[in-house]
Amino acid sequence: MVVITLQRAKCIGCNYCVEMAPGQFQMSKKDGKSVLLHATEKKGFFTLKSHDDTIFEECSEAQKACPVKIITTKKI
Repeated sequence: MVVITLQRAKCIGCNYCVEMAPGQFQMSKKDGKSVLLHATEKKGFFTLKSHDDTIFEECSEAQKACPVKIITTKKI
């Protein structure tokens, strides 16, 4: 299982996550911040749990590219 977490409030809207993992991230037209698709929100953290291990690599690249380090990706 892959777990991806986004601290959306700290997003600066650089769009790198969308470039690296367009299947998991998109930019909000309302506020210009990143949205983790199909995620659940709890206390400002948006989390996606997926059984699709193929998304791990691109989400890891998004994590590395994020200049404000608000994305975490892990396999459990």
